[in-house]
Parts: sequence; structure tokens; C-alpha cells
Amino acid sequence: MASQSRRSLITAVSVSLAATATTYMKNLLKYRAFLVLGREDIPWVSSMGLHHGDELKHLFEGVSVNLSDIYKDSKRPFVYDKRRRYAVVIIDMLNDFVLGRLGNERFKSIVPSIRELLDWASEHSVPVVYSNDSHRPTDFEVNRWGEHAIRGTWGAEVVEELKPKPKDFVVPKTSYSGFFNTDLDSVLRSLYDGEGANTLILSGLHTDICVRHTAADAFFRGYELIIPFDTVNSFTDAQHLLGLKYLSYAYLADVVPVKQIVKGL
Repeated sequence: MASQSRRSLITAVSVSLAATATTYMKNLLKYRAFLVLGREDIPWVSSMGLHHGDELKHLFEGVSVNLSDIYKDSKRPFVYDKRRRYAVVIIDMLNDFVLGRLGNERFKSIVPSIRELLDWASEHSVPVVYSNDSHRPTDFEVNRWGEHAIRGTWGAEVVEELKPKPKDFVVPKTSYSGFFNTDLDSVLRSLYDGEGANTLILSGLHTDICVRHTAADAFFRGYELIIPFDTVNSFTDAQHLLGLKYLSYAYLADVVPVKQIVKGL
């Protein structure tokens, strides 16, 4: 009798799980949003380019992170205090991200602060490296996010206000991290007459995606990090602030306003 009850229970659970899985898959297909960047009926998906529509719209709602909790004088030990060699890395400030397929006003808003950072770098002979998406139509990321920053197109060019100068370095990438299958590490280590940069000032898009993954690979390679919080951004406040929190906590990045850098590190 007990054995029969167990079998009945197992059967009931299996049926319930199967029904749940079926419902989940139906909803997943319903909200699938590959290549819908222009859909006006799903404006959030249109701006984000994400794949699950309204199911993800509420992912970050109700999340509260205060910038004041992230930005504060750090008491962490630093490795390179007495021999710090900076490099500014500008990530994905491209037409498609700022003005085009994935652009919005949040991304335009950081252009003046990045310009201020670049002017400071030029004045103090700090090397500048651009880490730019440069995709082929067959790239995995393009197939997931939709077409963006296709190599050789206007969308893959740096926005006019932040164009690289002849002395700057431009390193193309095809994934979130500026280091993955690129020459970025080699370029950084060639700076300062071969001594190499040891502290990276990361700016650009997006705080919780390419900036975060580039920061991770930089940390793994022994670079210390500074994130001017007004020179990075993401699709929502919550994503931006959570990204900053993660950068500060996991990679011990200094999260500061760009004015602090301009006034003197």
C-alpha cells in the first residue's frame, strides 16, 4: 500500500513538473525577441535588445543600490601606489550603442564626462585605448543580440565627439570582454617603454556587461582598476548601480567621479 502511494506521488509530481516545463517553454517562445530591435510595441525590448521581452522587464525593478554606498574613499591596500602607470580604456562608445540600434539618452549623457576624461589623459600623456565591438554578421553575439556594430559600418565607428586621435590605440573585439581573443593585453603591456600600464581607467558601455567583463579579465591579469561612475552607464539605473557595486566588490575597483581624476589622482 505504501509502495503504491509513493508511486502515485511520484507520478503526480512528474505530471506537475511536465506541465510547469510546458508552460515555461510556451511563455519563453511567446516572449522570445530575437532581432526585434525596431519593435515599437515592445519599447523596452527595442531599447535593450534582450531576448525574453516583458519577462525580463521587471528583473531589476525594486532593486535598491545607492551610489553613496559604492563611492567612498577606499581603505583597501593597493599594489601599485608608488609606481602607478595609467591607461584609459574606452569601451564601445560606438554609434550603434549611443545613437543607433541600441542607443538611448542614458548613453548620450556620459559623452561629455568621457570627453573630459580624454582631455585629462591628453594633457597628462596618459595612453588611451579604444576597445570596440567589431562584428561579422555570423558572430555568435550578433545572432543572440541582433545586428550591431558590424565591421566597416557607421554603427561600428566611435561617436564623433570621442573619435580616437592618431596616437591612440584601437583594439577590436567580438565579445563582452575587451581581452578575449584580442591584442588588448599586449598593447597595454607595451606602454611606458615596455614597462606596461598597471592601472586601467575604464569608461563606456555597458556598466554591467562589457565594462564588467573587461574589468574581470583585467583583474585576472593583474591590473588595478578605476571606474569613473559618470563615464559609464547601462540600460537602467538599477543595472548601472548593480554593475558599479559588483566592480567595486569583486574586482576592488575604485569607483569615483571623473572630477576626482581630473583634479589629480
